[in-house]
Amino acid sequence: MKVSDVDILIVPGYTNSGPDHWQSRWEQKLSTARRVEQAEWSKPVREDWVARVVEEVNASTRPVVLVAHSLGVPTVIHAIPDLKQKVVGAFLVAPPDVANSEIRPKHLMTFGPYPRDPLPFPSITIASRNDPFGEYAHAEDIANAWGSMLIDAGESGHLNADSGHGPWPEGTMVFAQFLSRL
Repeated sequence: MKVSDVDILIVPGYTNSGPDHWQSRWEQKLSTARRVEQAEWSKPVREDWVARVVEEVNASTRPVVLVAHSLGVPTVIHAIPDLKQKVVGAFLVAPPDVANSEIRPKHLMTFGPYPRDPLPFPSITIASRNDPFGEYAHAEDIANAWGSMLIDAGESGHLNADSGHGPWPEGTMVFAQFLSRL
């Protein structure tokens, strides 16, 4: 598929993705991309966040590709049972361990645990070996449960602007390859 064939829904995590974040850059660069806006970025409520993803996916007129980062990942996973519009793929980056009692702020645990059912569409999960919000072994476990292709990003932190992944050209290349195979 090409970008023009799909609606690309950008699903940021906790506190949103700032202007230097790769998600914001992709939203500006990809003609069919749009952000799933949340009413409250700094005090996320799982039911509200999931409902917004469901609303945006179900309002789409083309097949949908979800591009989630951090807390956006469990948001997308929890939305799957309510999606009516066909999602053709998901690009899941830096999934946090939302069942870990050490996660801060503590209310992010309300997004856990992750459902472990196989995903009904192709997906890629990209995880770092030194992500402060989730161990690589956790990402490996959930990606395996979902039937998602796992990509080891090495020691890349949380794969956000703070860890030096503003432009993230490697991510752009992986996403382009993923999209072309859908």
